[in-house]
Amino acid sequence: MNLPTFDDVLDAAKQIDGYAVKTPFLKAEDLSEKLDAEIYIKPECLQRVGAFKFRGAFNRLSRLNDDEKKRGVVAYSSGNHAQGVAASAKILGISSVIVMPEDSPKMKLQNTKNYGAEVITYDRENESREKIADKISEERGSVVVPSFEDFYIISGQGTAGLEAVKQAEEAGVKLDLFMTPVGGGGLISGCSLAVKALSPDTEIYGVEPEGFDDVRRSIESGNIEHNPRAGGSICDAILTVHPEPMTHKIMSDNLAGVLTVTDDEALAAMKYAWEKFKLVVEPGASVALAAVLHGKIDVKGKKLCIVLSGGNVDEETFKKALEK
Repeated sequence: MNLPTFDDVLDAAKQIDGYAVKTPFLKAEDLSEKLDAEIYIKPECLQRVGAFKFRGAFNRLSRLNDDEKKRGVVAYSSGNHAQGVAASAKILGISSVIVMPEDSPKMKLQNTKNYGAEVITYDRENESREKIADKISEERGSVVVPSFEDFYIISGQGTAGLEAVKQAEEAGVKLDLFMTPVGGGGLISGCSLAVKALSPDTEIYGVEPEGFDDVRRSIESGNIEHNPRAGGSICDAILTVHPEPMTHKIMSDNLAGVLTVTDDEALAAMKYAWEKFKLVVEPGASVALAAVLHGKIDVKGKKLCIVLSGGNVDEETFKKALEK
């Protein structure tokens, strides 16, 4: 496998400069006091398209040659990668087709269409998004843009971690822990390359929805493990059936562990983010915060950064969180 390195994350940072937002690094004062720790958040919900996914998508699409750009791209996603690819394609003048689950949040479906993408829906329980995308690619000649298992996607997502560590250094903070949500592992894989290079003693933790802990089991067994089902959690943004070889290898090498949280804990974290940070965070993006809030990891006396990876949530789901 040709795996990205820290140098590739640095290169990605140059590639997306001027297009992606440099999101802030903010101290969570109330939570820090509550847990006797020094806790910071990296709100990627403030990123272009409302999620970190723009970083990797733009890095990938901007590397296409002229012939590939003419042929267009096809991607598959429950919503945030979809929007990242669609927005990047619009900026670069590339046609895009996005394969999305029928049960994707309405906001994500509509936003993807608003960026000019052609959206094709599928049944995530009974159909393969990869097969649908491959068929479109064969018929139209489109370039397939995976949601996480890609050299440039991984290195692009890693720029979030690169920014966070540099921002921590500027604030005089040496991080003990760095935590992100994890689905297929593109975000945490890329971030881990940056974090380990700049702050090798920082422990990196991923957080998954309970019942969809394929990454945790894969790291523990040393083999790629599968989830028994593709849907069934409110955390739609991070529901993947299994990690892929590239992300599995990077995560196995760099992660200190993977935690899990329930849907109710994710909803409670959404409410907390709104009340205390004044931020709208979607369920899957709130799981790392949920793990800290609900004591899944001991943070007392430690300095940590929590990535809030996206904010694309339907009104109904957000209302459900606020009513908890």
